Amino acid sequence: MSRLALVPAFARLTLTPVAAGLVTLALLLPPPARAETCPAAPDHGGRLDVLFDEVQAAPSAAAAQRVVNRMWDLWADAPDARAQEILDRGLRRRGAQDFLGALQDFERLIAYCPDYAEGYNQRGFIRFIQRDYAAALIDLDRVLALSPRHVGALTGRGLTLMALGRSDAARADLLAALALNPWLPERRFLDALPPAEAETDL
Repeated sequence: MSRLALVPAFARLTLTPVAAGLVTLALLLPPPARAETCPAAPDHGGRLDVLFDEVQAAPSAAAAQRVVNRMWDLWADAPDARAQEILDRGLRRRGAQDFLGALQDFERLIAYCPDYAEGYNQRGFIRFIQRDYAAALIDLDRVLALSPRHVGALTGRGLTLMALGRSDAARADLLAALALNPWLPERRFLDALPPAEAETDL
């Protein structure tokens, strides 16, 4: 049976010719495609458990960095092929210092996959580079709500808090990151922080 045959007879008889033509055209057109929905991000919790054990037992900074690179492979494992394409393109643009183009890609990724942590992490990094520290902090808070052991975001939030003059909160984040990976090069920033308020009160 044709789709046109499904139009009620009274509709075809009482509509004006123009309206009837529009109804006919609408019925002949294919139905609109459903908007794509981003699937859940892969659960790499078990593999990260192993990698955190490895990085804490690493004999050198170079060995630790190799483990951290494998962590980044997991954090950058997007939920599906479309999300991966957007993320990879944004990372290429970031590497080429096309920060505006990268920001646009990361915003597309967040719009498509609002529960995928790495989109926020990368947008937060761009905002940090742009010195939009308040906006970067919002993104990094979201990353850590979704992925509490994301050492890159934890370290990035510490540096962002430093830039905002929130030294105690920055110290807390850097120490938390070092508890996960004692080889972090960002540990040097701890020496640049003023003493904690509790220490200055003594």
